[in-house]
Amino acid sequence: MRPQAKTRSDFTYFHAISTRWMDNDAYGHVNNVVYYSWFDTVVNQFLIANRVLDIERSPVIGLVIETQCNYFASVTFPDRVTAGLRVAKLGKSSVRYEVGIFRDDEETASAQGHFVHVYVDRVSRRPGAIPDDMRALLQTIEVRQHHG
Repeated sequence: MRPQAKTRSDFTYFHAISTRWMDNDAYGHVNNVVYYSWFDTVVNQFLIANRVLDIERSPVIGLVIETQCNYFASVTFPDRVTAGLRVAKLGKSSVRYEVGIFRDDEETASAQGHFVHVYVDRVSRRPGAIPDDMRALLQTIEVRQHHG
C-alpha cells in the first residue's frame, strides 16, 4: 500500500535547504539521490545546531544503517525546499528519524522517508548508548505513538 504524503503539521522541526542547479538531472528535476543528502543534512544540522554533536570530538558517532524515501511530486531547481524532521523511534543506541521534504510553501510533502542512525563508540565502532544530552534533545521532536 502506497503511503500517504505527510503534511507540515506532522513535523516539529524544520530546516530550509537551497536547491542547486547541479541537483537537477537529465529529466529536469532533482535526482532521487539528492533527497538522501537532504535527509542527512537536516538530521546533522539539528544535532550540531543544538550542540549535542561535535563532528570532530564527540565520543559517539551516528552511522546510517537504513534509509528509505517515497516520492510524491517533483522538485526542481530553483525551488525552495524545507525539510521537516521528527523522531519516530528512540532506542538505547539507535534512532529512527522521519523526514518530509516540502517544496516552496506547499503544505503536503513532495517526498518523505526515514533515516536510522546507530550510535557507536568513535574508536571501537561498538554500539554505545545515545548520550543523555542528545537523548533529551531527540525527545523534544519525538512522536508519541498512540495504540488504540
